[in-house]
Amino acid sequence: MLSSAQAPRIDGAPVMSPLLTTTVPRGYVHRASVAEVLLTGWDTDTEASADASDAFVVRAQWPRSHALFTPAHGHQDPLLLIESIRQAGTLLTHTEYGVPFGHQFLMWDMFFDATPAAFATSSTPTDVELHTTCHDIVRRGRSISGMRYDVTVRRDGLPVATGGARFSCTSPAVHRRLRGERPTTTGRALPAPVDPADVGHTNREHVVLAPPVPARANRWELRVDTDHAVFFDHPIDHVPGMLLIEAARQAARAATRQPDALLVGLESNFIRYAELDAPCWIEAHVERAETAEELRVHVRGTQEGEQVFTSDLVLRRPAG
Repeated sequence: MLSSAQAPRIDGAPVMSPLLTTTVPRGYVHRASVAEVLLTGWDTDTEASADASDAFVVRAQWPRSHALFTPAHGHQDPLLLIESIRQAGTLLTHTEYGVPFGHQFLMWDMFFDATPAAFATSSTPTDVELHTTCHDIVRRGRSISGMRYDVTVRRDGLPVATGGARFSCTSPAVHRRLRGERPTTTGRALPAPVDPADVGHTNREHVVLAPPVPARANRWELRVDTDHAVFFDHPIDHVPGMLLIEAARQAARAATRQPDALLVGLESNFIRYAELDAPCWIEAHVERAETAEELRVHVRGTQEGEQVFTSDLVLRRPAG
């Protein structure tokens, strides 16, 4: 890490090379591993209107190589965008709204809509700016208990995607009253995965769907591997939202038989906790597409007869 005291200076002011960067502290984005931190900084959005006091610019960098979200067919993995949006919310909640560390966050919905150009790979990591506006803020004393935020993603100064999320947060004491002592492992044998090639992966460890139920088309059991270094970066007492989103993408690819399709749109709603100690079932329904290039799929997850999440996905067929 290069501090401002070590950086080159012009007229006494530090000059940071655009090629030199670091990430925000990992605690701000609820990650144990520094390698999983995508955000590199944030500031007030000076371009926002004068009455938009809750507007910020959050900077992110998507690596050319990642343990899970790897580039393919000339595009970065779109889940890097989803994870950047998630991290932006936790960063701003701690730094700008005074939510103490240790509070538990509950995501209610996440969405994005992007052009394929947003994910085009190059000879360097992908730098993006997330112009973020926070609203519907529920204040509690000097802190907050929840909010919604909308994001416009810019790459090389051009808007390439929009997105956002809504979440609530609770103190550790309230979380213990709500959840009790829930397990942080499944306590069950991990079922075998589907063929990685069917869901756009090469590594079976990243496959989150078990083979489909013979009597039910496009229905799979969710594979929950609490030893997975990315989805379970740290112990957690429920299935994380990013794992559910990846399950929805894999189900959409399998149902459409388009394992290389690029995810360009997503709207996910999280209804209740997906628990670790009971099977979760993923179902996909392919819907009518508006164009020949697009595929639309509705996915839902159920557990013990109750719906836990839904996702509506837009996939783009690979060129050629």
